[in-house]
Amino acid sequence: MNSLDGARDGQDTPREAEHLLQPAQDGKRVTVMLAAFEGWNDAGEAASDALRYLNKLWQGKKVATVDADDYYDFQFTRPTVRRTASGERRVKWPSTRLYRASVPDSNVDVVVVLGTEPSYRWRAYTAELLVHAEALKVDYVVLLGALLADVPHSRPIPVSATTEDSALRQRLNLEVSQYEGPVGIVGVLAEFAMLAGLPTLSLWAAVPHYVSQAPSPKAQLAILHKVEDLLQLPLDTQALAEDAEAWERGVNELATDDPEIAAYVRQLEEAKDTADLPEATGESIAREFERYLKRRGKGKP
Repeated sequence: MNSLDGARDGQDTPREAEHLLQPAQDGKRVTVMLAAFEGWNDAGEAASDALRYLNKLWQGKKVATVDADDYYDFQFTRPTVRRTASGERRVKWPSTRLYRASVPDSNVDVVVVLGTEPSYRWRAYTAELLVHAEALKVDYVVLLGALLADVPHSRPIPVSATTEDSALRQRLNLEVSQYEGPVGIVGVLAEFAMLAGLPTLSLWAAVPHYVSQAPSPKAQLAILHKVEDLLQLPLDTQALAEDAEAWERGVNELATDDPEIAAYVRQLEEAKDTADLPEATGESIAREFERYLKRRGKGKP
């Protein structure tokens, strides 16, 4: 673990202690690997869509790929046929691609890992990703996932953050995941990254199970807000916010047309509101206001 993970001589305020990245010394740049995988870990494709949004926003350039023939069963994860802009027919194979970008107006570089969950040889696949992480001098790993849950579409989408790293857990006031059972490639990569000495945390968005089809822009937006808070990098998400509002209106209309679904949604809303009541404090308001100020002040001296 590098020096960026230490506390700042005990001078952090409670708000600052929630930031993932600690101030770099001597102008050093910090590199964060952000990874998401289509498939079992990606309800509504919210995690992979969120990461594609970031990669496009930061204009990531492809720096590496993982050979698909080594890890995918093409009868299970089938290639697709696409037409190019010139009309040519091309077969698109499932793959994993790594991109690198320098975030504007910051000392942060990101390595974006976008791929499909592999079919086999997960340990070798994970080891290959970590070899790339070492070559690209990654300091932190943030894994993105999405799961189906009993949550209402009409309330903020919950995004949980967990880590097995004791230093990160204490500094960020996070929890250890209590989940036991089958895991996807996100869980495997989290463990192997930790064993490699990389500070690692996972973000999971809870996607309403009754509207689980992709896209899921509201869950996608919730993930991006969590990344924004952790990295303290203002993100332009206005277009996505409009998509999320349109998505919610559409689901509202569908629920209105089905009394049974409408009653179920009301039940979920009541349960959510009761559970969240203690959290509706000045802290949550301050967090949202801080995000607004950072966006407003972006690009100003």
